[in-house]
Amino acid sequence: MSEQQLDGTDDAASAFARNRSLLVGVAYRMLGTVSDAEDVVQEAWLRWARVDTETVRDPTAFLVRTVSRLAIDRLRQVKARRESYVGPWLPEPLLTGSEPVADPAADVDRAESVSMAMLVVLETLSPLERTVFVLHEAFGYEYADIAEILDRTPPAVRQLAHRAREHVQARRPRYETDLSKRRAATERFLRASAGGDLNDLLELLAPDATLWADGGGKTKAPRRPIHGRDKIARFFVGISGAGFPGTMQIIEVNGGPAAVLNTPAGPVAAAMVDLDPDNGLITVVRLFASPDKMSGLALGAGAITERNLYRGDPPH
Repeated sequence: MSEQQLDGTDDAASAFARNRSLLVGVAYRMLGTVSDAEDVVQEAWLRWARVDTETVRDPTAFLVRTVSRLAIDRLRQVKARRESYVGPWLPEPLLTGSEPVADPAADVDRAESVSMAMLVVLETLSPLERTVFVLHEAFGYEYADIAEILDRTPPAVRQLAHRAREHVQARRPRYETDLSKRRAATERFLRASAGGDLNDLLELLAPDATLWADGGGKTKAPRRPIHGRDKIARFFVGISGAGFPGTMQIIEVNGGPAAVLNTPAGPVAAAMVDLDPDNGLITVVRLFASPDKMSGLALGAGAITERNLYRGDPPH
């Protein structure tokens, strides 16, 4: 890690501000929700404000260590809550582009870094495995640095990393990464769903497709996954009859295209699809409808949408 020393011209507030997007990026990947990530970063600020910064050789390392440890504690707490969650629990969608997706050749690695598919897989890891994976794979930290952050030995961290990679590889789904194809499928799926076009929906969906809907028990979203294209298609035909209380727009969410339903009061729902890379059919539909998970879709989400959310630069 670097040997950066705070001096009189680099006070605690400016050092924290300079690192905030990196800290939020780490916390969001570890926790999967905007609110939990922001709470952890806020707690890190409160602790940082009480530190004698003249004794801190490397502010970035200190802050990443603080956020990582706080996130581990928070993750252990929220995992217990999620076991009693009403219906499927999905990570909170996050706006990563404030304009409609326009560049099909956007950085695929950047998109994968915070993709919803990856966040879902990360939920299967233990808190320590998830921390090591996020810091090493997404942010490029060396094992020795992670060992210092977690107060573990480098061999122990390597073992955690090995287990995490094995779990991720075993659970990571194959899906189409071409953003232009995903956008086209999302647009067609949106038109078919809004229009109640059963035949078009059946053509779009893979035979063994699955719908995961996260309503948190606060909306009429299905409380169990729906399997099979016929059932999924008929579900969307059914809800199309009630109409949509707002306007739909294709926006970049978690590095890929999503259909977001906006109202004057703000976003109220979003849908994302995964495609089979071999045939282009939709294999997974994720429907986000919980009012508690809409804050990350609001325009102007601040530092959380900045570059470091994708791929932060560790200190050198």
